[in-house]
Amino acid sequence: MQPIFVDTRGLKGALAAFRAFLFYLNTFAWAGPLFVIMVFLTPYVLAFDRTRRKAQHFFNTLWAKISSFPFYRVVISGLENLPPQEQPAVYVANHQSFLDITTLFHINRDFKFVSKTANFFIPIIGWSMFLTGHIQLDRMDRRSQQKCLKDCGMMLERGTSVAFFPEGTRSKDGKLHAFKRGAFVVASRHNVPVVPITLDGTGDLMPNSREYLLFPGTVHVRIHPAIPPGPVDALTRAAECAIASGLPPERLAPEILGT
Repeated sequence: MQPIFVDTRGLKGALAAFRAFLFYLNTFAWAGPLFVIMVFLTPYVLAFDRTRRKAQHFFNTLWAKISSFPFYRVVISGLENLPPQEQPAVYVANHQSFLDITTLFHINRDFKFVSKTANFFIPIIGWSMFLTGHIQLDRMDRRSQQKCLKDCGMMLERGTSVAFFPEGTRSKDGKLHAFKRGAFVVASRHNVPVVPITLDGTGDLMPNSREYLLFPGTVHVRIHPAIPPGPVDALTRAAECAIASGLPPERLAPEILGT
């Protein structure tokens, strides 16, 4: 597997750029017709399943799997640690790459992603996120942050899980960094478990800020035992430790190694 920071010159870089081109071509080719189906289903979904929107999530999952399987392999361990489908939970994962979102859909749980507002303006893909009811967040706007937490709480109260990348943004150096408290405030306040998930390999395949490259390889998804509801700081630290346990030491930032 390629390291996170790679020499992109020569044949290897050219092949990675070509693979990325094919990946995006495949992604948008499937996103179009699946989005049309989602649009036609919207009246039914809003009438009978306004919050969870399982039908829309099904097509999100189908799109993610079709987009990824020709280009990289996903190996999942710890499926027995997933809570039941009907159990609302806060899912948290480390964030290395653009591929993290498509990869997380492989665990076959319907949840609402917390995603930056700009992503909802991406043609077709962002629009499908809107139809599915994923949660918008402008990290620079305090009111947006407060609304995001409120929306997440509403989802949980109505039986719908939410998913966060608690580092707040994709890692710039490929290492796991300290978590922000928002996801754990939501879990503690609404008395739901936190499910930590380690994603290992997405940053090797498509490094952050080099989304024009896609290397072949395997992504390992490790689902850790759910953490029962508790104080915010304890939840944060427990989730950090769980996710860090699925990564080699060289992928941990000093603030993680030192605590």
